[in-house]
Amino acid sequence: MAKNTDKAYRNQVMYSVFVRNHSPEGTFEGVRRDLKRIRDLGVDLIWLMPIHPVGEKCRKGALGSPYAIRDYRRVNPEYGTLEDFNSLVDEIHALGMKCVIDVVYNHTSPDSWLAEHHPEWFYHKPDGSFGNRVGDWWDVIDLDYSNPGLWDYQIDTLKYWASIVDGFRCDVAPLVPLEFWLRARAEVEQVRPGCFWLAESVEPSFVREGRAGGLGVLSDAECFQAFDACYDYDIFHDFHKYLRGEIPLSLYADRVNRQETAYPDNYVKLRFLENHDQARAAFVVPEGEALLNWTAFLYFQKGLTLLYGGQEAGCAHRPDLFDRDGVAWGDRPELAAQLKRLAALKKNPILTDSRYEVRALPRDILYATHRRGDRCLVGVFSVRGKGAPVKVDAPDGVYPNLASGGEVEVYGGMVSCKGAPIIFEAPIL
Repeated sequence: MAKNTDKAYRNQVMYSVFVRNHSPEGTFEGVRRDLKRIRDLGVDLIWLMPIHPVGEKCRKGALGSPYAIRDYRRVNPEYGTLEDFNSLVDEIHALGMKCVIDVVYNHTSPDSWLAEHHPEWFYHKPDGSFGNRVGDWWDVIDLDYSNPGLWDYQIDTLKYWASIVDGFRCDVAPLVPLEFWLRARAEVEQVRPGCFWLAESVEPSFVREGRAGGLGVLSDAECFQAFDACYDYDIFHDFHKYLRGEIPLSLYADRVNRQETAYPDNYVKLRFLENHDQARAAFVVPEGEALLNWTAFLYFQKGLTLLYGGQEAGCAHRPDLFDRDGVAWGDRPELAAQLKRLAALKKNPILTDSRYEVRALPRDILYATHRRGDRCLVGVFSVRGKGAPVKVDAPDGVYPNLASGGEVEVYGGMVSCKGAPIIFEAPIL
């Protein structure tokens, strides 16, 4: 973990925006007009997926992937001008939020400014042509960080953007040398003190297969030396395996608990049910009551909560990365109301620094606790929407239900779970 990472990131909510698909016009201005609604969900950080021009050569789809970047130092003219971008960032700041932009430093588009002006900074195949080391990414070419000049250029670029924005989400960060990230963090700190760094860390299978194929792939433990937060891809596949019926809920709970001892004390995991690379939560958890429980557990988990644009509307379709495919905004006020309640819960100081534990109970119930001092946050999540009596670690009494509204009664050391999520704060027994 970066030594100066603040545990308070565990009390925050990040919202991911794909500018192209967020509004009908797909522009910075379209996002700017929606900021107050996003802020009112309890969002602290806006993450803008890549804002730069997209390459034209070897495009996937009609418009190309935003991760096939042509020029790191310009904005995509389809989204607007640099002035439009600055206005968007200014409005984010005026509304009390911070702005994080995507950094895609493993590769560029084949027709990028860097490929034209510095071809020596790229990976080349044995025949001397450009190439990449991940087979299905045929729309990009890989950079080669054995070149010191590339380090200087990339860090100077980060310092430029850090004069405008508050942080970076770094795409496939494990494929870029750790020493580069450490130097970049130190130098950017001089421009933007407290700059936030999020690593898109990768699945354990990607690390194993990449290393076996000769790639230098960083583990989460290595990434945490330079980054404030990492993806929770180390356990995300277990979440999906449980949903598919391939593993019991107890195994997933064990994986969550293992993180508490595998990483440094101030570790921050990005917790999500969906993102732009994964199926929508409402697609993989189509049952309404089950989705409410998983969403409540998402906020209850130790870490930084991520919402992907449209999740608050219960969207089941993930927008395409390569073509115009707007978010199918629906009217789900009950979901927005739940997210606002959970965002208020997220600010509870117990979640900042706690002893965190998760257990799987019969009838597909996750029972989780955060303990700090003489107080405890108790969570009961029926992830299949089933009812059951649940033994809890709390004194008898009536408590506000911080997950669903209303009240929850503890009687005889038990609560009656009727299928809706339960979260309450109580003295430690």
